[in-house]
Amino acid sequence: MSKEQKAIRSSGWKTDFLIGFPEGLLLLLFTTFLSQGLPITVQLFYTINTCIWVAGSLLVMITAFQASRGDTQHEESTLSPEERQKLEKLNISEPIIENIAEEMQKDANQWEQTLRDEHVEERHFSFATALRSGLLTGLFFLVGGMLPFISYLRNENFAMAASASVMITFLAMTLFSFIKSRMTSQPPIPIILRNLAYTGAVWLGAYVMLTIFR
Repeated sequence: MSKEQKAIRSSGWKTDFLIGFPEGLLLLLFTTFLSQGLPITVQLFYTINTCIWVAGSLLVMITAFQASRGDTQHEESTLSPEERQKLEKLNISEPIIENIAEEMQKDANQWEQTLRDEHVEERHFSFATALRSGLLTGLFFLVGGMLPFISYLRNENFAMAASASVMITFLAMTLFSFIKSRMTSQPPIPIILRNLAYTGAVWLGAYVMLTIFR
């Protein structure tokens, strides 16, 4: 399998969902809660957050596509002759070079063990698969971002909409965490508590920044 074509994929659309959905959910929670309290017009609020929503989706699409192309670095499990020559030209002693080679081998072994533990598959790079992964990740981002945003679209009383948006986001994150625990065969309670803590931190950060900007 060539270095340029080796790609790492774990569970297809499940991975895309686990990445895209919470990113959209938390990003739009942050931006909508922050901007709703600023002295801007309703139309500008919608314009700003729609642009962030769409731009964020495009960004995660590109990121997911690039990730699906693989990482050639993980092929370099040993010190190559070219790298060894470069180290020798720097007057680095042979014992140190050998130590570097041993550490590279240890890192490679640890990486392979991680792949086995996480049930990650290594496959030939497929443009269609990478494109599909990017599109699905972006789609899940849009779905996640819509949840905190929809309250503002339905109610221009932003104070009430903000409360509803926060509540929806916490409920959605709880449900997502439970689904994630089932997908990954992990205990649900630690995942739910951890993700709710992340959500609370995002909301608190938006609240603090809003207090400062006011």
